[in-house]
Amino acid sequence: MRIISGKYKIRTLPGPKGFTARPTTDFAKENLFNVLKNNYVLDGTDALDLFSGTGSISLELASNGCRNVLSLEKNPKHLTYIKSIIDRLKITEIEIMRGDAFKYIERTLQKFDLIFADPPYQLKDIAKIPDIIFERNLLNPDGLLILEHSRDYNFSDHPNFKQKKVYGSVNFSFFQPV
Repeated sequence: MRIISGKYKIRTLPGPKGFTARPTTDFAKENLFNVLKNNYVLDGTDALDLFSGTGSISLELASNGCRNVLSLEKNPKHLTYIKSIIDRLKITEIEIMRGDAFKYIERTLQKFDLIFADPPYQLKDIAKIPDIIFERNLLNPDGLLILEHSRDYNFSDHPNFKQKKVYGSVNFSFFQPV
């Protein structure tokens, strides 16, 4: 794993041992951040990384200008790994929190400029994530939701759907408030 670009760019990070998470591939992550940097402003934004796993996206968001990144993960082993990287690189923009992603988005009152959700591909309730986020009004008016998912999902009929990007087996669906 590595941080692709920005102020914390680093060639490699020590790989997590015994992880059940499936990190976003470097290829997909690099392309995603090219899209973000060319079409959206990350500087000074507040972001939420749901299902953080290895923290790869949180690290990239902080490295590319996000003011605050909340990295939410349920697995304590994964959180310990993310914290070790944050401590090693002295990253101040990331707050880590242990918790269930669905419970968090159903209860929080906080709003974000960007929400990235990378649930396990086999999770049965993936399709509910955009609905909950928009029903709970968790994005700021110009906010962006990016949902990483397998090719088995098609969100093009969702009222907040904007576009889909595919990089190998990784699919990113983009949503914005109407």
